[in-house]
Parts: sequence; C-alpha cells; structure tokens
Amino acid sequence: MNKNYPRALLHSAARTGRAVVIAAVIVFCGACRPAGDSPAAEGSTPVQDRERSPRLILQITVDQLRADLPVRYMERFGAGGFRYLYDDGIVFEDAHHAHANTETIVGHATLATGAHPSSHGMVGNLWFDRESGFTTYNVEDARYPLLSKDAGVDQDAEIDPTQRAARSDGRSPAAMLVPTLADALYEAFGESSKRIGVSVKDRGAISMAGHHGTAYWFSKAGGEFVTSRYYLDRYPEWVLEHNAGRPAEHFAGKSWTLLHDIETYDFADADDQPWETDVAGFGRTFPHSFGDGTSRYFTTWLTLSPAGDRLVLDFAKRALVEEQLGVDDVTDYLSVSFSSTDYVGHVFGPSSLEAEDNMLALDQTIAELLAHVDATVGLDNTLIVLSADHGAPDAPGYRQAQGLPGGYVDPEQWDSAAAIDRIKSTFGIDGELVETYAHPYVYFSDDARADPDIDAAALEAAVAAEIEQFEGVAHAVSSAAMRNGEMPEGEVGMRIANNFHPDRSGDVMIVFEPHFFINDFDGLTVASTHGSPWTYDTHVPMVFAGFGLPGRSVERTVHTVDIAPAIAVLAGIESPAGADGSAPAEILNARMTEEQP
Repeated sequence: MNKNYPRALLHSAARTGRAVVIAAVIVFCGACRPAGDSPAAEGSTPVQDRERSPRLILQITVDQLRADLPVRYMERFGAGGFRYLYDDGIVFEDAHHAHANTETIVGHATLATGAHPSSHGMVGNLWFDRESGFTTYNVEDARYPLLSKDAGVDQDAEIDPTQRAARSDGRSPAAMLVPTLADALYEAFGESSKRIGVSVKDRGAISMAGHHGTAYWFSKAGGEFVTSRYYLDRYPEWVLEHNAGRPAEHFAGKSWTLLHDIETYDFADADDQPWETDVAGFGRTFPHSFGDGTSRYFTTWLTLSPAGDRLVLDFAKRALVEEQLGVDDVTDYLSVSFSSTDYVGHVFGPSSLEAEDNMLALDQTIAELLAHVDATVGLDNTLIVLSADHGAPDAPGYRQAQGLPGGYVDPEQWDSAAAIDRIKSTFGIDGELVETYAHPYVYFSDDARADPDIDAAALEAAVAAEIEQFEGVAHAVSSAAMRNGEMPEGEVGMRIANNFHPDRSGDVMIVFEPHFFINDFDGLTVASTHGSPWTYDTHVPMVFAGFGLPGRSVERTVHTVDIAPAIAVLAGIESPAGADGSAPAEILNARMTEEQP
C-alpha cells in the first residue's frame, strides 16, 4: 500500500489491491483520438499570421528545479547551458506556480496548458475517482497499452510509488480536461506542425505532448523508450533502431562519479549525510555503481543519477533529426523534461554532493541539447523556454544543521482514532469515515457521504477542525469551504483554491507546516519531497531565450500559467483554450519590438 498518506486516518477504510482505472474520458475537439487517426484542423493552413515565427519551440522542463539552484551554481557552469539562457534570455526572477499541490503532473500540466489544476483537472499524481471507486494514476488509460511487449508497469520504481498505483501499462492524456500548447499548434496547423514530448517519466512526456502530439518516455521495466497505442500503431523505424541499440545497457559496469575534483564542490565534506537514502544498494557516497546491468534495480539506479537525463538527451536529439523538426516555416514543438534532478533531490536532498554534481551535469546536458538545436535548426529560429514543474524543500536534517526549523510529519503519532470515533458518534456514522488519502486530499467513504441525514458541509468542517489540531498541520480546508471561497488568507489560500476541482479533489485538503512533510514513500524513507503551497515548492525558473529575444531580467511576480500564453504570442497562434494565464507585458513588448522594421 502507498504509505504517502496519514495511515492513522484511514483505519481499516483503506483498501489494498484495487485495480486503478482511468477517470471518465474527456472529449473536446476530438481530443481522445484512436491510434492511427490524423484529423486535420478544419480550415487551417500551414501559414502563420506574421512574417517571422519560430521554426521550433523547445520547451525544457527540469523536474524539481527550485529557482535558486541555477543561481547557486552559475559561476561553475559552462557557457552554453544555463549561462546562455540566463545571460541572453528574458529571465523572470519571481515566477511561481499558483497552485497548492506542487507535484509532477500538476506542474507539467500547468506549464503545458496555461491553466490551473482547477481547470485542467490534474489535481495530483493520484486522486480518488468516486465513480469507479478506485484511486487513479493521472495518465493511466487501460484502453491504450504500450507498443513494447517487454515494457510493463515499472514495479521496481521504488522512489516513485505513484507509478505502482497504476494497474495497467496503458497510457494517454485523456484525463487532462483542457488543450495544451501542442494542441493549440495542432488546431492552427494540423499535421503540418509536428509535436513531440520526451521524458524519463510517462507523465512528464504525455502532459506536454497533449492530446495531439506524440509522447515517448523511458520504461524502467524494458530499458527503452516507449509510447502507447493512443499515439501510434507502430514505432517509427528510428525509434526501433534507437531501442535496438539498448541505450540503458551502455551504463552497465559503470558508476556515477564526480565530474570534477571533490575539493571544488561546495558539499565536498557532506558526501554521507544521515538523512540520505540508499536505494537498494546504490549507496550514499561516491562512486555510485550501476552494477553489471543484471539487477532488477539497474534502470532505477540510472534515473537516480545524471544518466537518466543523458538517456533523455540522446533520444530527444535523435527525435529532432529523424522527425525533421524545425526544417520548414511551420512551427514544430519539442518538449524535453529532465527528471534526474527530482530523483536525486528525493533521495539525497537538494543540498547534497549528489545534487550539486547532478546540477553541473545538467548544465552540460542542456548545453549539448542547445548546441544540437543550434546546429540543426539555429537558435535564432528556435524559441527556448525553461521552467520546472515544482521546487523542493531541503532535507530537515540539513536545515536543522543550519539552525533552521524543519522536520518530518508522522501521522502514526496522531491520535486520529479518537478523533474519528468522536466524529462518527456525532454524525451517527456506522461504517467507515475515511476512504483514502491521496495527497493532499482526504476522501470520505460512501458510508459517510451517502447518508441523506448527514450534513456534508458540517461533516467536512468537523473533520477539518480535528485534522488541523494534529502536529505538523498548518491548514485543513473542507471541500465546502473551497467551493465557497473560504480560504486561508494570502497566497496560500489562492493556491489552495486554484488546486480545487470539484470532481477530483477530496473532502478535506491538508497543508503541512512549512518545511514539514511525510517522508515515508511505500517503505522508502526519503530525504526530501514536494507537494506544498510554500515558496520553496512554488518558486521555479521562467526563462524565454533564443528567437532573437533581448536579454533582460524581470523582478516582478509572475505565474507559470503565463508561460503557455506567452509562447502562443511569440508563435503567432491562439493561446490554448482554457488557459487561465496571459502573456507577460515583457513578452508582448519583445514581440512588438521584433515585428517593427
């Protein structure tokens, strides 16, 4: 059972072994197409509405890249990666996600659509689907199995228990309720515009490719890049050739070693911190051996290191060439989501020797990607956008060593049994009160919800009041309060509201105190995790570069829902339908300046 929940709240209500099914199919503009369909956007032509458009949009998303991390190591970076983006691009210094549950799918979907979770519907990596009675993994769709025979559900993804909530290998974007930027390109140009998303994570690729792109992700089970029958009936020959080269096996017999002499690192004396996690023998100190390739954890270990990003880089570079992205005047789209920063941050913490070396390696990876794009398309012809799906807190042990507050929340210590008994007695509930907890929501059981004599709003308020008394809880907000706009004051309340979707969010939302979180992931104790509305989780990079954009720094606050509309403005197309954000004035001004003779 997934232990990323307050287990004491669940009592015997938690049900294990349930099959997970996809949420009801959302259909808009023929979004959920059968594999093989190639509908054209009616009345569209491959001619954009201004003289100069980017031939390629390259959207780079770094999983768990807190905004301060590139700045922390900027002096150590080379010339072509982060330095190029920050020196030559439009850098929004105070960009934030405006939603409360800063998890992978939530952030990626927001970057892709320009919409809040309240609109795009991806309220968490998991949510409880009341219609089916099952917990839902965000991009699972049993109707569309993987094309690869040897790539099934990645049961060995120890640091990614949400993946194990999925009961089939089928995947699609059907649960996303609004179109993405890639979909907006399709609506403008049909198949004349090519749209591809690549990531280690399925949700990192699928969310960005949208309903009318093609997503490829790395299967730990098969050690290759895969897609599902939602997108294709068969793999292109170049994908078959790439996988036939067994890219993961190139790391067999090798280790993750430091790029430079250890004396040059800020965390040189912190290679073995007590809060770090040894995942199945990968170790807490350098070098981290990948073994001979025969371990069931081999591909998992690759993703816990810069090797995971290298796998994505090599596949993305090949996709760029083989799919001929950016070769004509119709704008193409390539999303590259790098995930190693997230895995390394979870296992070792953002302030660790491993995280530091991974950042230096990531800089080289981005530099190589940009050099490849420059050689094939040209940076002046490419609009580059860098952001992140979320940030992360430092490990509580690291903060405590700095004399700062921080700690782990342990629901096992909560006296929830007494609280549940009191509430059940007050409201006359004979059965179970709580069905499950899928972060950050508590979902009531049908026993509690179906009784017509129970005032649902009063029950939610009572449970929220009890939870708010538990140690480590800052806020517990009922669904009724969220519907009525009765939120905590300030930014946190706004982020809670933006995360609420009436059909998917639970009955009570829990917000832990700043720098406090549950660190038990299905038996794996992690150094750090994310998923809060606090600044360390919401503050992410937001950089627009290439395409002749003038370099400048913008210090005012903006939000990540503004990214997709800004890209649309620069591409000369309509913003994705459903977008809640708008292009910042600095982007509009840059477009106007570029268009002047």
